[in-house]
Amino acid sequence: MHGEESLNGYIIREETLINKENTGENIEKIKTEGEKVSKGDAIGKYYTIEKEEVEDEINNINKEIQDALEQETDIFSSDIKALDTQIENKLIQIASKNNIQTISENKKDIRNYITKKAKITGDLSPSGSHIKTLIEQRNSLEKNLLEGSKTIISPESGVVSYRIDGLEEALKIANVDSLTIEMLENLETKTGKIINTSNDKLKVVNNYKCYIAVISNSEDANKAEVGDSLNIKLSTGEEVKSTIEYIKEQNNSRILVLKITKHVEELINYRKISLELIWWRAKGLKVPNSAIIYQDGLSYIIKRVNINERKILVKIIKENENYSIVNSYNTEELMSLGYKEEEINNMDKIKLYDEIVVNPGL
Repeated sequence: MHGEESLNGYIIREETLINKENTGENIEKIKTEGEKVSKGDAIGKYYTIEKEEVEDEINNINKEIQDALEQETDIFSSDIKALDTQIENKLIQIASKNNIQTISENKKDIRNYITKKAKITGDLSPSGSHIKTLIEQRNSLEKNLLEGSKTIISPESGVVSYRIDGLEEALKIANVDSLTIEMLENLETKTGKIINTSNDKLKVVNNYKCYIAVISNSEDANKAEVGDSLNIKLSTGEEVKSTIEYIKEQNNSRILVLKITKHVEELINYRKISLELIWWRAKGLKVPNSAIIYQDGLSYIIKRVNINERKILVKIIKENENYSIVNSYNTEELMSLGYKEEEINNMDKIKLYDEIVVNPGL
């Protein structure tokens, strides 16, 4: 039998929120959502110049270069053929990838191959000076773009996330003392809602551990202590082990903050989730408390067999206000209680489909 409680959980992460220094420009993503990074890695980029205008100029020049190259049909350099093959291969790779950094690197390689091709064609063709002029113009614009860019460096190791909900500062483990029931219940987020991505913010998240705050006034919650271990069943059906790290009493209820170290990355998309706390597991039979007789410090139930009744010694594994989980004692336990081997061999034990008398003796 399980002692389970269905609750809402509020995710508390160790996450470093990074705002860009300038305004009016979006962050360029150079890492994929959830990608692992080390401290000091480049994780984003923004621009202090009008990036889109410069890129439009570069694209127009690239088109002019490509048009000029297509006019040079009489040049059969083996180097050009090799470059065409490399460009084609890179285009195939881009179509099969979904990693932002890999795609960006492949695009950069293609630009380099086209530039080399243009330089070779320019040296071998009558219109070479025009192509060279276009290349110089593009190089100048790309230099301006590079000088006008600012790279965002990861301050910590973890995983990159662009999912920002504005609760990164409020729900930090360092601020756990400020948690209240009202604050948690009034958060502007829905259970199971995926956090939206941001264009001008990103964060680095500790992917080795996170915390889940729950609110409960159950008997099990009121008995819980810091350091206790219990399992959490997520809405996916997965079970993870947790440890109670913090307890706060408020309004006859408790806020429990539990730490987990598994399935952390899967929870980055969410702030509020549904879960089940598994307070205990016990192997035995569930019987109403009204069926139990207490005599001389031991517990018994009355089992009905046809018209006869037998008193059976049972061990209480777990109990609450209404029910108990009971099982039979093993031989060693019975001997420690003073029973002889012959008595133990003749003892009846409780079984799954036994008929139990409720309120015996009434």
